[in-house]
Amino acid sequence: MSKRLRNTEVCADCSVPEPRWASVNRGVLICDECCSVHRSLGRHSSQVRHLTHTPWPPTQLQMVQTLYSNGANSIWEHSLLDPASVMSGKRKANPQDKLHPNKSEFIKAKYQMLAFVHRMPCREDDSSTAKDLSKQLHSSVRTGNLETCLRLLSLGAQANFFHPEKGNTPLHVAAKAGQVSQAELLTVYGADPGAPDSNGKTPIDYAREAGQHDLADRLVEIQYELTDRLAFYLCGRKPDHKNGQHFIVPQMADSSLDLSELAKAAKKKLQSLSNHLFEELAMDVYDEVDRRETDAVWLATQNHSTLVTETTVVPFLPVNPEYSSTRNQGRQKLARFNAHEFATLVIDILSDAKRRQQGNLMASPKDNVELILKSVAVRHCSDSQDNDQPDYDSVASDEDTDQELPSSKGDRTKSLDSDLSDGPITMQEYMDVKNALSVSEAKIQQLMKANNNLSDELRLMQKKLHSLQSENTSLRRQVTTNIYQIPSGTDYPDPSSPSALKRRQSARASRPMSMYETGSGLKPYLPKGETPYPEEGIPTLQPFPPHASKFEKQSSMPESDYDNTFNDSEMDDSGFSRRGRLRSSGWLGEGSSIPELDDLEMESDPTLPSTEDVIRKTEQITKNIQELLRAAQENKHDSFIPCSERIHVAVTEMAALFPKKPRSETVRGSLRLLTSSACRLQGECRKAVPSEGGPGPDMQLVTQQVIQCAYDIAKAAKQLVTITTKENTN
Repeated sequence: MSKRLRNTEVCADCSVPEPRWASVNRGVLICDECCSVHRSLGRHSSQVRHLTHTPWPPTQLQMVQTLYSNGANSIWEHSLLDPASVMSGKRKANPQDKLHPNKSEFIKAKYQMLAFVHRMPCREDDSSTAKDLSKQLHSSVRTGNLETCLRLLSLGAQANFFHPEKGNTPLHVAAKAGQVSQAELLTVYGADPGAPDSNGKTPIDYAREAGQHDLADRLVEIQYELTDRLAFYLCGRKPDHKNGQHFIVPQMADSSLDLSELAKAAKKKLQSLSNHLFEELAMDVYDEVDRRETDAVWLATQNHSTLVTETTVVPFLPVNPEYSSTRNQGRQKLARFNAHEFATLVIDILSDAKRRQQGNLMASPKDNVELILKSVAVRHCSDSQDNDQPDYDSVASDEDTDQELPSSKGDRTKSLDSDLSDGPITMQEYMDVKNALSVSEAKIQQLMKANNNLSDELRLMQKKLHSLQSENTSLRRQVTTNIYQIPSGTDYPDPSSPSALKRRQSARASRPMSMYETGSGLKPYLPKGETPYPEEGIPTLQPFPPHASKFEKQSSMPESDYDNTFNDSEMDDSGFSRRGRLRSSGWLGEGSSIPELDDLEMESDPTLPSTEDVIRKTEQITKNIQELLRAAQENKHDSFIPCSERIHVAVTEMAALFPKKPRSETVRGSLRLLTSSACRLQGECRKAVPSEGGPGPDMQLVTQQVIQCAYDIAKAAKQLVTITTKENTN
């Protein structure tokens, strides 16, 4: 079929005659100027191909021609066809408009913002709309009406939607009906030719059963499109799928020279990626291949008598808002690879894709590899960058990294290699680990010594508290037996006197509660007969607070024992105030040595909160945990403390839903785990803030502890949801 379209065709965006480019996923033809804007949007918005200088699968070109001739452009300009749009000032770009800003802003509004697409009523609020649209798509693909299916896809229908009643996807239906163009359109929007239906059959199987062998062969090509495109980019050949050859792995002419230890380690890191991360990396490299090939076609087809401005050049992959900033930054760095480095990366991906397809998987893939491209770029990009460079507002130039010291490059390369490689350990690495262990051991000894000092201080304060209580008891006894007369202004009134009790209570309420309060007046939140914390036996080991000098200061001031109080931060760090708050809500941290003294007055409460309330609070906790994990992934350590505070508030609100003394031991255990993990999370997040003048914290260790605490909180919340659901159902 001829690739030259009729001369009457015009650009879908600005109506310039004889367009030379096509947007495959939009089903429109576009001119050179508009194509430059399409390319700047990225392949996730518009997949552009030249009509004559790019090799096309015939059925895909036929699909685009059919869509354009049947008015697919009206899908993207629906509201502009309304006469009222002229009155509102909306209009389509015309050939006389400037590329920037007129045409570019119109194209971005049309395809990126979908500003002119017909919107379904209440689409944003109706969660079933996408499902209904997908079911309509499932029914429409059996016919040849391409523009209807494109309209449904533009409104949000899913090309891979699995119909619950029919037990298959739209591509199964199109293959069974022999609708070649529908199959092409669905695969452009992400339909999987290898997806099985409820009977275990793929669309390829149905096409062969229906006698559509050409369609079946085309679906096989689409299934291997990624590796075929990479192989064709390197050697200009594609595998012969009809004869069972699905992979071509070219070899570099100087491959024998590329066997350094660094290269081997980098290849091992690539092999250790999980399948999901490897697929993401392969798709990013596929997009880069498309960018480079389209660049070559673009330069070959431009009129070089006119100036090609920077606005018509795409120097790196555009940002995809659905990807993380780390992945977008890594995708941009692919543009920095020279031809040899990029070809080596493509060959490694092809060889590893073949290995994974044949089932020769690694014994233990590392699913926690986070920086996808950085783990591979060590081998293939010798000019690796600092992490504090701009994310994706500008592509880093070669001059930036040429200024780096070679020693710093080697240190980063070596650290990344030692972090992720399972290869043999060198003597230098052994000495580094040994020195790090020695430093850690010294820190542990220092902390143990400081903790022992703190324990001694606690014992001294406990002893002094006992003496003060004994003195108070003696004074009470003297008052009771009328050993002496009480003056009118004495400090020791009769404790049985209502007026004295009232004065004592009001005096307590007017000043901060001290941790050194005696037993002469019970704290407001302690049940009757319960003694304050220091009387309950030997305290459990607490983390060493940064305010240890405060204890020394207090112990040197004997007259301040009743009046000295901590501020909020000091009480949190020492563990006392937090323990009091948890006691007031009826729950203690996991591992606490304080016994359950509520048994004196409170019976077990069998009532549990409603499942809806628990689920609602759990969703709130989960949302805050997701924000915390996102901050950890993006190294936003300054967000740790605000996130932990929100998690602590949500956990406190959830714990308040439950009775103070549940009957179920499982509920009590889950609540203990929930509250203690929240408190522990706050402590770990505070460690992320570097102390003034001191060494910076080990952020990797802090992040690991923060993630573990968040995991414990999520685990406890899930247990409470399960228990509550089960109990309320019964």
